[in-house]
Amino acid sequence: MKIVIIIVVCYKIGQREDHTVIVAAGFMSYPKYIVPDYMEREMPIRFSSKELRTVTNNFTNLLSAGGCGAVYKGISSSGQSVAVKIINGSSDKRMVEQFMEELDTIGRIHHPNLVHLYGFCFERDVRALVYEYEVIGSLDRFLTHENMTIGFMKLHEIAVGTAKGIAYLHEECQLKIIHYDIKPENILLDARFVPKVANFGSVKLCNKDSIHVMSGGSWTPGYFAPELWLPFPVTRKCDVYSFGMVLTEIIKSKKADINLPESQEWFPNWVWNKFVKGELVDILTICGIEEKDREMAERMVKVALWCVQYAPESRPSMSLVVKMLDGRMNIPTPTNPFPHLTTVTPPNLINGTSSTGNRL
Repeated sequence: MKIVIIIVVCYKIGQREDHTVIVAAGFMSYPKYIVPDYMEREMPIRFSSKELRTVTNNFTNLLSAGGCGAVYKGISSSGQSVAVKIINGSSDKRMVEQFMEELDTIGRIHHPNLVHLYGFCFERDVRALVYEYEVIGSLDRFLTHENMTIGFMKLHEIAVGTAKGIAYLHEECQLKIIHYDIKPENILLDARFVPKVANFGSVKLCNKDSIHVMSGGSWTPGYFAPELWLPFPVTRKCDVYSFGMVLTEIIKSKKADINLPESQEWFPNWVWNKFVKGELVDILTICGIEEKDREMAERMVKVALWCVQYAPESRPSMSLVVKMLDGRMNIPTPTNPFPHLTTVTPPNLINGTSSTGNRL
């Protein structure tokens, strides 16, 4: 049974039957915005705010909450399970126009590894996007729970599919999109465990003030790229970094109780320090990777180390990531991704570059 996600954003405008969106009386004043005809043709469902309140039982079953809004559980009139995300947004002309532009963009995106947009709601009290939601749930459930495991070959397929979805956003769709929030929770799995990247576009639909990107001289290791914490330009390479962190989670998912030395407790840094000493086999053994999966796992380790390079320009494009993961491209020896965290220097690497000048 297909499950649908509805992403809802606080907002509302009225709409005439001729598809010209106008402002409700007393709300605000801005030029008329024409809803593109393709939206009416390709989106099978146009929800009203009343329908959404019925679906969610007046937004009573909270599933999660974040900087952009809250997600509620609901059941559609056809019996489909849905998740309704209320996204915080301001009430001004710019946000209305931005919502319609982003709706226009997201509605044109179609890829087997991206969650599909089914419809939307746009009224004074509610802005909404309606997405499919896959029945198995998110990848993180299979990376953190010992009783919910997936074979490593399937995890590798999930990694490749996820990379293809992100590559499409970056390089293939008409308007290039940076996801900003690649993590296992935003990788959904269908009944056949095909990955679907979710929540692309939702960050742009948030009020800019709700997106907390810290600036300063330090950053916390995690899924966010270093440049998101520093006053540097943000590019699609921030998604590459986040994907690399997802790969490290997949690598260690087979053995959640890995005990690391206290001084090297951050797993990606531990992986690098083992790799640079020529102890790649030890990494795979400690992580519980079976012999039959070693070649795939070795590729995954090397690709992860390239993706999490501190300098954005040193990270590969997602299309190259796909080729390296699926074996269509040889993987150069990774350079030190954490020069700011470690002083370990490999014998064949000098000043962050390999003896063969490898660079992606």
